[in-house]
Amino acid sequence: MQLLLIHSDYIEYEVKKSTPVAEKIEDSFKQGRLEEALTAFIAVEKVDEANVEGAISKAVDEIKSVATQVKAENIMVYPYAHLSSDLSSPKAGVAVLKGVEAALSGEFTVKRAPFGWYKAFKISCKGHPLSELSRSIVPDEASVENTPVCGEVVKEEVVSEALKAEDTAKSYWHVLTPDGVLHDATTFDFTGHDNLGKFVDYEISKKRAVEKAPPHVELMRRLELADYEPGSDSGNMRYYPKGRLMKSLLENYVLEETSKMDAMEVETPLMYDMNHPTLKKYLDRFPARQYSIESDKRQMFLRFAACFGQFLMNHDMTISYKNLPLKMVEMTRYSFRKEQRGELVGLRRLRAFTMPDMHSLCADMQQAIDQFDQQYNMCISVLDKVGIKVDDFEVAIRFTRDFYNENKDFITNLAKTVNKPVLIEMWDTRFFYFVLKFEFNFVDALAKASALSTVQIDVENAERYDINYIDSSGNANRPVILHCSPSGAIERCIYGLLEKEAMKAEEGGVPMLPLWLSPTQVRVIPIAEAHMDYAIKVADQLNCRVDIDDREDTVGKKIREAGREWIPYVVVVGDSEVEKGTINVTIRAESEPKKPVKVEMTPEELNARIASETEGMPYKGLCLAKMISQRPKFL
Repeated sequence: MQLLLIHSDYIEYEVKKSTPVAEKIEDSFKQGRLEEALTAFIAVEKVDEANVEGAISKAVDEIKSVATQVKAENIMVYPYAHLSSDLSSPKAGVAVLKGVEAALSGEFTVKRAPFGWYKAFKISCKGHPLSELSRSIVPDEASVENTPVCGEVVKEEVVSEALKAEDTAKSYWHVLTPDGVLHDATTFDFTGHDNLGKFVDYEISKKRAVEKAPPHVELMRRLELADYEPGSDSGNMRYYPKGRLMKSLLENYVLEETSKMDAMEVETPLMYDMNHPTLKKYLDRFPARQYSIESDKRQMFLRFAACFGQFLMNHDMTISYKNLPLKMVEMTRYSFRKEQRGELVGLRRLRAFTMPDMHSLCADMQQAIDQFDQQYNMCISVLDKVGIKVDDFEVAIRFTRDFYNENKDFITNLAKTVNKPVLIEMWDTRFFYFVLKFEFNFVDALAKASALSTVQIDVENAERYDINYIDSSGNANRPVILHCSPSGAIERCIYGLLEKEAMKAEEGGVPMLPLWLSPTQVRVIPIAEAHMDYAIKVADQLNCRVDIDDREDTVGKKIREAGREWIPYVVVVGDSEVEKGTINVTIRAESEPKKPVKVEMTPEELNARIASETEGMPYKGLCLAKMISQRPKFL
């Protein structure tokens, strides 16, 4: 359950329209007002269904505690689904809300807003330090004897031994500076490295749950890229045409970059036998939670990476030392991880995601280290072209103490390459299948970190999967394996871009997506109907994703809407442009808030500019109708 508690001068609401899950209410319930009230905005979640009474009890305790602190005698219980992406069934939601209302009524004056109705509300927050508080509540697990009030008892989650080890592993945290000095992470001076400080705090504290939606959630909806899918499991999203276009371009780009490194693209199954002797052992060595399903009385799991399929393929191959390093890559549409509910939000952390997964078979550790270095630099280049620069992410390098002692100069060079301090996590004992791993981590507006690119040196799975190569003497040898995701999850790249631009806007900048990823690169706006033919002519001359705003709105409104859509180039054409054969172009990348940069040029000059900015990057045509008036609204 998610709670948002606001101490207010007053709260009032009025119902406007019912939804398909609206509870039946009397007319007197259609509006309400409370003075001097503590308003409890509540989102009941799926996890609450296993123990509804426990959820009610914990929520009541929290609300009472805050009400006592702020000396509130009146409480408004207000259902607010927007606090969570993992909502319970309507039946459970109503049961919890009614239970909270009943439990509080003995000590407070309580009103409850109806469930499942669109409502208008006004609230006046008092503004003192305790007037806005958020809480995340997870009820205790219901016992076997206690049947949940709503929902079904969930089967016990499959948790790998690696995840259990991750919880118990003793980590030594350091900050490595480019001069090769290891500093204690808890005493390091983060002046000038604020983001690194946030990242270190996030990693050491392990506070993964989010208490409110980060900015990209509103942006992914407003820009009509993606949204939650209520008809699926949490963390499984729907992508609108613009979002699908962005994903496709990113997928193509990453595959092109791995192809330049001689990686062969393959495709492997989505599900595997959980009791396959080799896979069962691997499951326990990978720190991820699995989706499990039953098929023909066999327990299966949905893949959380492309490792299994590629390793099983490697096992069946005949590989010579001349083939090494041998690289295979798959764009997994999708990989599945049963991430915990409180961590799921927007595109930041998903249960179904698209992951480019490349594996390299190396002859020995030295070749693996050489490849690791090459792929480290490739990942920097990939994120740079995506629009996430070195200054936008923080580096974490994780290894065993023995590996560090044997490779100090190599590890130090990784920090030198990015020319800034990096976070180090060191273990005395190897808990996982790798001895070295790095991630590039994006720190968002809520100071939560998310891993993007990663490479790992795997010293276990060649043995586990019986993967061999034949050396120059005809003997069979085990390769060392590298795991690499050049960009991390494709969805997370979009999340990083949206969060980065949201923070830029907060600081007074003009947000925009990289030109090659912008769903519309140029929008043409005719001043009047008389200029429509010229607008169409201009659009036909432009070699990019160009659309035309042909709606019957004012030019000012069209320009403002183009701004809200982050259109990189906005072309306005009127009498002067028709007469001179030119276009008036607003260049978003050079503009400031309320100070647009406008340049007169020809369509050919704009073409040249766009070609220069997008050189070498993938291209696809418009994903929606060219005429704005012909497009549906997705939200």
